[in-house]
Amino acid sequence: MDSEGATLDTIRHWVTTAARAASAKKAENTVVLDVGDVLSITDAFVITSGHNRRQVLTIAEEVEAQVKAVGGPSPIRVEGLTDAQWVLLDYGDFVVHVFLDDVRRYYDLERLWGDAAVIAWDDEVPAAAAAE
Repeated sequence: MDSEGATLDTIRHWVTTAARAASAKKAENTVVLDVGDVLSITDAFVITSGHNRRQVLTIAEEVEAQVKAVGGPSPIRVEGLTDAQWVLLDYGDFVVHVFLDDVRRYYDLERLWGDAAVIAWDDEVPAAAAAE
């Protein structure tokens, strides 16, 4: 789904930046799935979770800030900020799902999209350092 001329490498950079940004805010069990072969509307999902609503919002804010800091786009749509149980940041080429722990277990997107390949990302590299 290369919209606006973004290459797959560029999208992958934005996706791994999003994962690192979540990790920087102590997100739990961050997983990046390559859903492009099984879902025609986007290339990747970043799935992560926080322990409470405040952390979910903080993670979502950090993801948005860090993706923008590396030259990435702003989300096309953001949903779930009011309840902060499942915040969805839709970037078109990729979607970031930030869950409250219990809500993540209930929806279990990793199982739902189990046919998708997992994209490796290095959680030891801070998002800002990866941009350099």
